[in-house]
Amino acid sequence: MSIKIGAVLSCAPEAVIVAVDNLEVFEKNKEGLQVGRFLKIAQGNRDFTIATIRNIKGTNTIGLDGVPVWSFQIECQAIGTLVEDKTFDRGSLLLPVPTEHAFIVEKETLDKMFSIDGDHDFPLGKLSMNKSIDLMINGNKFFSKHIAIVGSTGSGKSCTVARVLQDVVGIAQHKNNNKNKKNNSHVVIFDIHDEYSAAFTLGKEESFTLSRLDIDSLQLPYWLMNSEELESMFIESNEANSHNQVSQFKHAVVLNKEKHNPNVKEVTYDTPVYFSIKEVHNFIENLNREVIGKLAGEDKPKLANGKLVTDKNIYFDKVHDFIANSTAVATKATSGPFNGEFNRFVSRLEAKLADKRLRFLLNAKAAGGQAHVTEDFEALMKQFIGYIDNANVTIVDLSGVPFEVLSITVSLISRLIFDFCFHYSKLQHAQEKLNDIPVMLVCEEAHNYVPRHDSAAYRASRKSIERIAKEGRKYGLSLMVVSQRPSEVSETIFAQCNNFMSLRLTNEADQTYVRRLFPDNANAITEILPNLAPGECVVVGDAVLLPAVIKMPLPVPEPHSQSVKVYKEWNEQWRDVVFAHVIERWRR
Repeated sequence: MSIKIGAVLSCAPEAVIVAVDNLEVFEKNKEGLQVGRFLKIAQGNRDFTIATIRNIKGTNTIGLDGVPVWSFQIECQAIGTLVEDKTFDRGSLLLPVPTEHAFIVEKETLDKMFSIDGDHDFPLGKLSMNKSIDLMINGNKFFSKHIAIVGSTGSGKSCTVARVLQDVVGIAQHKNNNKNKKNNSHVVIFDIHDEYSAAFTLGKEESFTLSRLDIDSLQLPYWLMNSEELESMFIESNEANSHNQVSQFKHAVVLNKEKHNPNVKEVTYDTPVYFSIKEVHNFIENLNREVIGKLAGEDKPKLANGKLVTDKNIYFDKVHDFIANSTAVATKATSGPFNGEFNRFVSRLEAKLADKRLRFLLNAKAAGGQAHVTEDFEALMKQFIGYIDNANVTIVDLSGVPFEVLSITVSLISRLIFDFCFHYSKLQHAQEKLNDIPVMLVCEEAHNYVPRHDSAAYRASRKSIERIAKEGRKYGLSLMVVSQRPSEVSETIFAQCNNFMSLRLTNEADQTYVRRLFPDNANAITEILPNLAPGECVVVGDAVLLPAVIKMPLPVPEPHSQSVKVYKEWNEQWRDVVFAHVIERWRR
């Protein structure tokens, strides 16, 4: 039986004011009359407006007998309609008129609002206002559209992400619920602090396969890069002659791709086929040394042995010596168009090729110790979406990737996954089907590689992730964007997110930013963002019937994201450390 607490005093699209009958009614129902909880307001028929409490105001006056007389007003925001006291419809917002009765939302109504049905079939967490009720969300709308998960450090963000993904792949309490029936989920996590491996590592007897790619196991040869990524890595855009560097580097790369792939038709700068970066370096160095013979009938590059260069493909083989500049009639020769112009460019190429930290990009080896070639493309692609070991979860550990190539690494992997989903979807569309192996890309600590500011250092990764945000959904590729500083993440990406989970946010700029992202009818609930307990979060979006505050259960196993218990450790006896082990790992 619904408990009547008062009547509507006034209503407007932005606020419904309910007057509480008296002090006794308010005292009896205090637990149900808290900010963030719900009221059920009659509409004069069998339907009810459901409203969330935003603000409670109490005033008192002294009565004739000297006893204080209290009156209370509750400011609510309408969020949907309970049709015939049976089903909740978020899309219908018929506002109640003054004098209509208001009631506490009882457990039966909460069950109707949040219970499982044909569409809302994925349990996200427990309602904070009633820990016995699961918030059931629409799994298809949640995972097929982009998700934003934000929260200050220590708010439980990593545990929330891990728990959601564990529920997807069937991990619970160190057990694999899909041991003999592996599902078709494909999750790729960009893990910038190597936190998530622990959350998806089970005992051998559980038969759960995790694909973990770190700087030692990641196979990411440079020839998979497109034009923008190659130029971002090898060319400084602020140099005066960068346009010449770009044009000649492009020319050299296309020529070298054609040389090594004679069976591939119409090779372009962006075609993902093998080329030799060392040979391209030779080519650029030869252009930098080039001298043109100017005797009668020559007007071509001339080597030191007097031979004229008619086919510049020989520039790939080695660095040649050219004849000296001369103004004498018998030996007339002038500098080539790029002679001496590429000194910095060549030095940069040499430095990159010699940098052992970049071996996973510039010196990646196949199992036999040979460089990857065009025919390896299929195996290289399989590693990113778990098809080498049939793994539901692929973790790309970025913790060992040098800062200067972090953006390119993220850009390259995300673009390859996007291109795969795009072309697979097109094949499916030709058969009048949709992509049946959808992929979710999880961008942990997204502010580190898709920042709001337009910095050249992050341009490649930002462009790739923004493209997925804008176009990926159509091709079965969705994003989960995770950040402790949402105000520092690209606005384009958050603007494309349809579902939000916000844990505690203490920074005022982040709170303001998140409020702007939330839909209008959820603004009231954002007032509690700074006061959420660890693991508590506000959930809004297409997948959720109505905005709610939930408590996320801890994942088991947990990611390695827990805070160190400093005071406890400081109170223990002095511990010795084997510095040699730390230094060995540091050097490696």
